[in-house]
Amino acid sequence: MMKPNGILFDEYQSGQTFHTDRRTITETDHVNFTTAFGFFEPLFMDQAYVETRTPYKKRIVPGALTFSVAEGLTILSGILHGTGMALLGVDLNIRQPVFIGDTLMVTIQVDELRETSKPDRGIVTYTHRVTNQHEATVMEYTVKRMIRRRA
Repeated sequence: MMKPNGILFDEYQSGQTFHTDRRTITETDHVNFTTAFGFFEPLFMDQAYVETRTPYKKRIVPGALTFSVAEGLTILSGILHGTGMALLGVDLNIRQPVFIGDTLMVTIQVDELRETSKPDRGIVTYTHRVTNQHEATVMEYTVKRMIRRRA
């Protein structure tokens, strides 16, 4: 078995925080996501609709894309490399819209550590706070993951 370079269950501490790198949502990201997964909603696709029928001046990025980018940034942080075993559940809240051109980052806080009956794994509950370039929280979610323990 390969040696994990992520964080093992035994190495986490409640209250510990991590910060990801930043990533800007581009027009290409938006178009690829909305067309690949059928998000053909005027709110995402029609600039004239957005300007005349919503309180916004720019097209909104789907929350599912924001979540996907946040999870990608989490994976790129390295904390789960070789130690993440399963995503067990997510409780997600969208706080503000995300627009094309916004730059996102994620602050990850360890909330709870729970041992399991199996000695090779534990359950970690995290809170992920996604912020934009103005440091405004755009999304917040609690996630439970199964994490590998020390052998």
